[in-house]
Amino acid sequence: MLSVVTVIYLVMGNSQAMRAAWVEDLLALIPPLCFLVGARVAARKPDRKHPYGRHRAVAVGHLVSAVALLFMGLLLSWESASGLLSREHPPVGTMQVLGHTVWAGWLMIAALAYSGIGPIILGRMKKPLAEQLHDKVLHADADMNKADWMTAGAGIVGILGIGVGLWWADAAAALVISMSILKDGVTNVRAAVAGLTDTTARTVDDTQEHPLVHRIEDYLDSRPWVAAHRTRVRDMGHVFHVEVRVIPRGGEVDLAQLHQVTEDIRDLDWKLDDVTVAAVADLAPTYPD
Repeated sequence: MLSVVTVIYLVMGNSQAMRAAWVEDLLALIPPLCFLVGARVAARKPDRKHPYGRHRAVAVGHLVSAVALLFMGLLLSWESASGLLSREHPPVGTMQVLGHTVWAGWLMIAALAYSGIGPIILGRMKKPLAEQLHDKVLHADADMNKADWMTAGAGIVGILGIGVGLWWADAAAALVISMSILKDGVTNVRAAVAGLTDTTARTVDDTQEHPLVHRIEDYLDSRPWVAAHRTRVRDMGHVFHVEVRVIPRGGEVDLAQLHQVTEDIRDLDWKLDDVTVAAVADLAPTYPD
């Protein structure tokens, strides 16, 4: 990644798309750093100061990564839109390479193509891994990788457009791509903020409620001694905290039954890290249907 930043900087010239690609490559360093730091902090054991552990470090890392992605989309939109409105004609000159005069556009295209190889491969590898680990930072990193290669593609199209006399192609290509990046940024920021404000656990792409919530409820429905129940599942980062309130039939329940339910729920999935089950006489309003 550092080599990509260096190569882009050396050949970017006055191209809008190249400048945006360079800044975007710098911002692309943020999500992997957040992933590494967040995973390390989250692995620490609970203590007196942090009785629930430090799993929220992953959620904080997700927010930082999401803001970086959003900022990248805003920056790319501003750069490209201002270039179009000002009718800026970015010059692409020549460079001396090994004693030969070469159109700088070819070097820019080569640099952009080089910058897009890694993100295409890594982005496809990170998506399924993010789902397995329930790591939203890694998912945001995969979105950043997608933004990387899309920006590279837009830059190549723009530079080729300049080469055939279309001065607006550079900024127009960057503007089109920026809309997709901006959408991913908004989606990730919304999901990160929602996670930190204790919404019900959702999938890493934030498209639906996490299936484990329904699996827990289905399990409780299958217990013959449970007359009614309410469940709250909170996403703490890699793991979930689960709170269950049950009304036992006949108004009586023993500790063995509560313990069995707790262990059964915990055994449903490794992500169900902290499970609390309590018998109550009625279901408080704080536990909605």
